[in-house]
Amino acid sequence: MARLFILFLFTISIASALADDESFVRAVDRKLLGLNKKEKLSHFKLYWHDIVGGRNPTAVPVVMPSKNSSTAFGMISVIDDPLTMGPEMSSKMVGRAQGFYSAASQQEVGLLMAMNFAFTEGKYNGSTITILGRNTVFSKVREMPVIGGSGLFRFARGYVQVKTHRFDPATGDAVVEYNCYVMHY
Repeated sequence: MARLFILFLFTISIASALADDESFVRAVDRKLLGLNKKEKLSHFKLYWHDIVGGRNPTAVPVVMPSKNSSTAFGMISVIDDPLTMGPEMSSKMVGRAQGFYSAASQQEVGLLMAMNFAFTEGKYNGSTITILGRNTVFSKVREMPVIGGSGLFRFARGYVQVKTHRFDPATGDAVVEYNCYVMHY
């Protein structure tokens, strides 16, 4: 009988502890988060300007690659790259790509890219989309997921298709076309 009573007390204390641990979670009305609107698909075509050299680089290495690597394995660069409507730097800037990329492959030039596209123009000014994925830079077309966003892109999901428009092997500078397909409210 004493064992049964102790088991009963133990069960109640475990149940009570579990209930306390879950008290930080609660259901939320979707309307409070603006999720009562119809979801839409938006397409953006942007050009990403990665400027490695010159007087005002927009990509700065913060960790140098392994000495014996032919793929720059281990390199990490922080970026604040312009996003423009056309491939020329003189075209209208609509935002900035802010984050980092890291050479994460020992077999090919493959980058892990983590960045926010922070929009600075028009309806989407102040909103962001977040891209996190693998970019094998010498492939003709690459695809990376859109994993979220903020502002008008809150709860965003989708993908980007990426094509190199221009690459200068002497400087390392690149212009890359991004076709972004984003589901959002």
